[in-house]
Amino acid sequence: MPKKTPFYEKHLKNNAKIIEFAGFLMPAHFEGVIPEHEAVRNSVGVFDVSHMGEIEITGPERIQFVNYITTNDVSKLALNQVQYSTMLYPDGGIVDDLLVYNLLDRILLVVNAANTDKDYEWIVQNKKFNVEIMNLSDEIGQLAIQGPKSEQLMQKIVNFDLSQLKYYWAIETEINGFDVLLSRTGYTGEDGFEVYMDAEDGLKIWDIIFDAGKDLNVKPIGLGARDTLRSEMRYCLYGNDIDKTTNPLEAGLGWIVKFDKGDFIGKDALLKIKESGIKRKLVGFEVIDKGIPRPHQKIIDENQEIGYVTSGTFSPSLKKGIGMGYVEIKYAEPGTKFKVMAKEPIPVEVIKGPFYKKGTHK
Repeated sequence: MPKKTPFYEKHLKNNAKIIEFAGFLMPAHFEGVIPEHEAVRNSVGVFDVSHMGEIEITGPERIQFVNYITTNDVSKLALNQVQYSTMLYPDGGIVDDLLVYNLLDRILLVVNAANTDKDYEWIVQNKKFNVEIMNLSDEIGQLAIQGPKSEQLMQKIVNFDLSQLKYYWAIETEINGFDVLLSRTGYTGEDGFEVYMDAEDGLKIWDIIFDAGKDLNVKPIGLGARDTLRSEMRYCLYGNDIDKTTNPLEAGLGWIVKFDKGDFIGKDALLKIKESGIKRKLVGFEVIDKGIPRPHQKIIDENQEIGYVTSGTFSPSLKKGIGMGYVEIKYAEPGTKFKVMAKEPIPVEVIKGPFYKKGTHK
């Protein structure tokens, strides 16, 4: 049976199209993907992301342990700082990508919904050091408030000066007396916040946020716009752009692999891959004329297969098809042109950086 998030009844009241996603009944869209996408790019929108998993690590050696199971350097995090990271298998394949929160008496790992149980088992299986591991996913609700007016909205309901909360930092605070963890993070490329709360407080906090955002025309946003927004920023999606068959170096995530921090799972394999050189690379590409790339389509050059599409969509901001995919390394340079095999071949060109370059994240 699929699970319901704490906000399921709100989605029904807002006429959401409900789909099953990662074992949850989730809103695909409310008003429509494009108006919801534009609301986040231009004003503010609220995503239910309670399907994400939360795994808590406590104990005196939690920093050492999380450093061992992830690729980034947890020891460099200040109190309340957040970090993007990956967990790897011994062969360098990706278990998951995740956020690491260094909080006062615990580390919180925020993992992808479809991977929560697998990740929890992997972490327990690799338990070293003096730590306790708890899967809190079912007890926590999460909302993402995203868009250039998100600070304006959130400042109405928290007492902390949000201009002091920098990108990828968090604070344990209150919203109208309800304890929350509030971080300046998101998956859209816009300024925004993610709020973690007790699941049972969720409906009340939803109402507080939407009441505070009435004058800003705040809208609920579904998974459809979540995907187009992250695609425009070239953010990886687990299961599409990264998985156990890919490694962080070829996925362009080498910046979250810290080889100089000591031992971590997958380090030896990555060092060998680095030494021999990657054979393929995840690239972003724009459609030159018409067409929309879709996942799993082949990428060809002169009728020779050189890779495959991992993510593809229509970009509401750029009004054109965009995509990501793995190609042989010699085709990875910006400006390189090749074709995506849809019903008709779609000419595309490799671009550098995000597709959408006007995001407001701080």
